Amino acid sequence: MTLDPDTDLSFTCDLKAPRALIWECWTTPEHIMAFFVPKPHQVTACDLDLRIGGRFNSTFLVEGDEMHNRGVFLEIVPQRRLVFTDAFTEGWKPAPDPFLTSIVLLEDGKGGGTRYTAIARHRSPEARKRHEDMGFFGGWRMVAEQADALALELAGR
Repeated sequence: MTLDPDTDLSFTCDLKAPRALIWECWTTPEHIMAFFVPKPHQVTACDLDLRIGGRFNSTFLVEGDEMHNRGVFLEIVPQRRLVFTDAFTEGWKPAPDPFLTSIVLLEDGKGGGTRYTAIARHRSPEARKRHEDMGFFGGWRMVAEQADALALELAGR
């Protein structure tokens, strides 16, 4: 995949948890609620229909403000690739003000862990810059670390 530096943000890191458990975290609503926004912010609701065109809806509580995110899955490759966007809602209804398309890539990593890549594709350089200024790198890294901690906790269940 070729990234466009004008509109795309991306980072890669190594997680300790195995790929199957990171995938489980990304595809289970109650798990998403535990990691999908950087703490101390919260996910207060999550509703998934894990199929292409299926919904990926979540509600965040950020500094006292409730944010509703509605979107759909564009691509699902079990335990390898998850692509979702807020450009459409369920039923392929176009969103009035889309922000991004997210791509999560999972590969086998060192020592049984996961090589984790998050990509955020934006409609314009301005939207990309806004996301970077909002803290994309720190925020998405924290989300990855929170998913890793949750997955390691699930491994011990």
